[in-house]
Amino acid sequence: MTSSASLPDHDATGHDVPPEQAVMVVDMKGYSRLPEAQMAPVRSDLDSILETVFAQSGLPAPCTLGTGYRDAGDGVILVLPPRHAARLVDPLLGNLSAALQRYEGIRMAAAPVIRLRAAVHVGPLSVPDRRGAAINDACRLVNSDAAYQAIAAAADNGLFLAAVLSEPVYQRSVQAGRTRPEATERQVLSATARVADKPGFEASCRLLVPGLPADALRGYLPDPDSAVPRPAPTPPAHPEPQQPARAGAVFNFHGTVNEPVIAERIKNIRNDRRSR
Repeated sequence: MTSSASLPDHDATGHDVPPEQAVMVVDMKGYSRLPEAQMAPVRSDLDSILETVFAQSGLPAPCTLGTGYRDAGDGVILVLPPRHAARLVDPLLGNLSAALQRYEGIRMAAAPVIRLRAAVHVGPLSVPDRRGAAINDACRLVNSDAAYQAIAAAADNGLFLAAVLSEPVYQRSVQAGRTRPEATERQVLSATARVADKPGFEASCRLLVPGLPADALRGYLPDPDSAVPRPAPTPPAHPEPQQPARAGAVFNFHGTVNEPVIAERIKNIRNDRRSR
């Protein structure tokens, strides 16, 4: 009988799947175009907003996450225990949207607007460094065409947050009933995330702009399940010229019609013999 002490250490060779984690990526719209003097103050404001809404949502403060907090310059990457995945969707996204609305009401005129794209994902990450494909995929979701279309919809409707939920996050939070139906069900739109400079990446996802119904968001994704537009109908090789309709037109002829240009265009003839 083989003792457990003689079994090989598969974890050291990468055979064991590392623990799953919840990942949230937040990216500020237009940050790289700001004057340098505005970058630090607006990032400080964003950090304060995140600290407030995380506490408000029953989540650990970002500053307490240790290696689970990464400054991305124009945003932040947050890694939390997987049990928090549903809270990152609801109530966090709603609280974050409301906080951005409040910030817009109090910011100085010279301060830039804060609009955010956010992505929420779950997946295995190595410990203790928390590295793996889950973070790469979350970053691609937040930089996808779908995310940019969603933030355009938010901006056009006076809103400040657009979120992309990976399919596993959607299934474990919204579909599993761990979020408030009135807060998410009517606002979540199915889409496909693609990144222009990552041709090998394509992932099903759900879009959410808090405060905007999915039907309004749908107009910004003409065909959310396809990257290829539907082809237009092929016109006939020799289309028949269309003649303008002239219902009720009356022509009076006082003799036999022999002129071919006229005769060939007469469709209906009604003889009026009242003058005879």
